[in-house]
Amino acid sequence: MKHGFIKTAAMTPKIKVADPLYNVKEVIKGIEEATERGAKIIVFPELCLTGYTCGDLFLQELLLSQAEEALHAVADATEGSDALVFVGLPLEKEGKLYNVAAVLQNGETLAFIPKRHIPSYAEFYETRHFAPGNEIPEPYLYDGKEIPFGTNILFESDAIKGLVVGCEICEDIWVPLSPGTYHALAGATVIVNLSASNETVGKDAYREMLVKSSSARQIAGYVYSSAGEGESTQDLVFGGHNMIAENGTLLAQAKRFAPENIYADIDIHRLRHERRRMSTYMPGSQEKHVVVPVHMEEEETVLERTFGARPFVPSQQDERDRRCEEILSIQSYGLKKRCEHTGCRSAVVGVSGGLDSTLALLVTVRAFDLQGIGRDRIRAVTMPCFGTTDRTYDNACKLARTLGAVLEEVDIKEAVTVHFRDIGQDMDNHDVTYENGQARERTQILMDIANREGGMVIGTGDMSELALGWATYNGDHMSMYGVNAGVPKTLVRHLVQYYADTCGDEELQAVLLDVLDTPVSPELLPPVDGVISQKTEDLVGPYELHDFFLYYMLRCGFEPAKIYRIACRSFQGIYDNNVILKWLKTFYKRFFTQQFKRSCLPDGPKVGSVAVSPRGDLRMPSDASAAIWMKQAEEL
Repeated sequence: MKHGFIKTAAMTPKIKVADPLYNVKEVIKGIEEATERGAKIIVFPELCLTGYTCGDLFLQELLLSQAEEALHAVADATEGSDALVFVGLPLEKEGKLYNVAAVLQNGETLAFIPKRHIPSYAEFYETRHFAPGNEIPEPYLYDGKEIPFGTNILFESDAIKGLVVGCEICEDIWVPLSPGTYHALAGATVIVNLSASNETVGKDAYREMLVKSSSARQIAGYVYSSAGEGESTQDLVFGGHNMIAENGTLLAQAKRFAPENIYADIDIHRLRHERRRMSTYMPGSQEKHVVVPVHMEEEETVLERTFGARPFVPSQQDERDRRCEEILSIQSYGLKKRCEHTGCRSAVVGVSGGLDSTLALLVTVRAFDLQGIGRDRIRAVTMPCFGTTDRTYDNACKLARTLGAVLEEVDIKEAVTVHFRDIGQDMDNHDVTYENGQARERTQILMDIANREGGMVIGTGDMSELALGWATYNGDHMSMYGVNAGVPKTLVRHLVQYYADTCGDEELQAVLLDVLDTPVSPELLPPVDGVISQKTEDLVGPYELHDFFLYYMLRCGFEPAKIYRIACRSFQGIYDNNVILKWLKTFYKRFFTQQFKRSCLPDGPKVGSVAVSPRGDLRMPSDASAAIWMKQAEEL
């Protein structure tokens, strides 16, 4: 449970219809398996102690009494375990029969939660046997003591702050306002559903959508356990379609038509962060709910959950291509609007032969094509200096020519040399002044050419550089519209690759592929034997790590210890843990100390769920202290 993770299980035992004595053994086996795996929330299907498909046998006294005996056996099997177990059975109360979830822990039955919405349409005829459950909990005498009976019951654990579990049963998720919605508004962060949803063609996709959308709207974890093999196939077939979701994302899903138990680690801290972040998520009252406190031992959850090493980049090729096309459209339409608003019909892009400037030029070309403005109104300016290599220079020139932009070359060596002489900078002293002097000279040239052409300077810097402050203040830090400001470095590469794959121009493709193969570098130090001597990732660390840190810090609100834990898991075999920790400390130090650069960024379009614009997602003071974040990082 460390860092807010709770392991959950959706179980589908192979049962026999109307045979509680057999079924209880299978349920107990499932509990033993799940507790062995470390699950703390264990969910079984609807009416699993008897089977969902008993029909009029539900009215038989013997079946009902045997179901209660089976429940006692299941409760006894939980003795010594702090896992919260949800199991379904029919239960009589005041002369009526209810479809309930019994909630068990450590040998005790904590509550009975009745199904609220009883379907009697299509293949369902549950109202023949069951009454709809009461919302407001009432005391129910069971085994000599009163326990709550009703829909509105929540279970609050002391192991993780914010871990509150609510329950609904099958049809409850299909209605416009589900019990789970009210549970979530009353504080539940995990909703469990005991279900017996039969299979028809296409129903699985709709069911999956329901589970994902419910977890998204409720900003909750959702554990869905469905009946499977062993139910009667007289008229229906049940596939055991188990699912576990978190805030709209499916964490685990069972293969249908085979009894398969699934497990997933739900992140309660992330759900709480998301609820805090969303000002439109308005919690309701708990006055109509009974909250049952449950004790769980605090222990570290053995993670089975995986975290993508590149959270900004979809892993599937088709999804990645769609994402790239969408981002290029956002960037180009943003620039199109800015050009139309200002009446600007010319653009100036500094091209270096690197990834960022390449992407900026590609976006500018798209924006001008959308406006019907000739590409000859785009000035692609290359400004070689002390660190420029033949490879990057040639690629910059080829790129401009193949795209139809006007190439303009301004060699800045002499101007920078004069400037250094004027300020007394030793040419052999390759310090930050030596580097930044070149960057600022380039920006001045771009701004002046833009004035000459009546155009605007298109910024090339990406979001990862802005997060790290890897930009020269009032140098490449500044532009008139920063088209890459919302694009992380790991995604820049894929955008250029996508353009290369889809451009249909062999010459342009060849240039783009060579740009992709070139090491990332600001080229502000002299090359060695004609080869780039200054590699950015050797200086500030691998961008794939920094993008990972950035995503989980800003998007998920994770603390350094948690980011380090999941980074070690995600990059196992790629980076040593000490290397990850080294660059994590670098990330936090630079992120906090360089906010002053982000506080005065030019406009630029947001393209994803993370952005660092001071006018958008990141309202952060420039002098905020990193002390508590660095302290935790140092303690790792």
